[in-house]
Amino acid sequence: MTKKMRVGLAGYGKAGKAVANILSSDPRFELCWIACRTAAEKPQTHPGTNIPVIAIEGNSYADLFERMPVDALVDFSSAPSIHAYGEEVRKRHIMLVSAISAYSEEDLRYAHGLGKDTRVLCSPNITLGINFLIVAAKLLRKIAPFADVEILEQHFKNKAEVSGTARKIAETLEVDGERITSLRLGGIVGHHEVIFGFPHQTVRLTHESIRREAFGTGAAFALAQLAGCENGFYTFDDLLLRKMNCDMPEA
Repeated sequence: MTKKMRVGLAGYGKAGKAVANILSSDPRFELCWIACRTAAEKPQTHPGTNIPVIAIEGNSYADLFERMPVDALVDFSSAPSIHAYGEEVRKRHIMLVSAISAYSEEDLRYAHGLGKDTRVLCSPNITLGINFLIVAAKLLRKIAPFADVEILEQHFKNKAEVSGTARKIAETLEVDGERITSLRLGGIVGHHEVIFGFPHQTVRLTHESIRREAFGTGAAFALAQLAGCENGFYTFDDLLLRKMNCDMPEA
């Protein structure tokens, strides 16, 4: 029987709870613990399981990794967290899958540096569908660089900032951020659309997140794929293209 990958989860907001639901039910993984910021935010265990939810406030990641070792860490917390656990991840060669969308350039440089000693993936949106959309949009942009490009993102009413995923799409396609249109409506989980305008036709690539559990299936995909990689810094695009190249039959 294949040994399960031991996983720790950082972050216990709405997305973190949905990710915990997926990872705790996936037979490939053993979700060992969930770390959150303060005791006031947490139940004692994740509902329906014996997985402990631990307040990292007052506890160091070094102590947590020592007491409850893991092979991989999935981060759905906040940008500063990478500096709290980074050196322990490096020292212990713990695989890191981060879904933080608000990293600064300094944070990303630090994440790249961790890739010298372990396997690191950073993706502002870790759903499988949105990353396939990005790969497809990148291909179409290469084929037709003359086409007009507009990006539409829609999220729940209280999301203040422009979607990190939309910014990543704009960066990937080398279009100005002014080409992003943001709408805030009700309880939309996440909607991204890339519109290519040709002289006599229009192409729309659309991704809709229906439930936050989509982040969990994306994290599971990333963990499984990253396990087969060498040390380094990866994007979700890298893993997706690697998977497609491995599975694509030769012509």
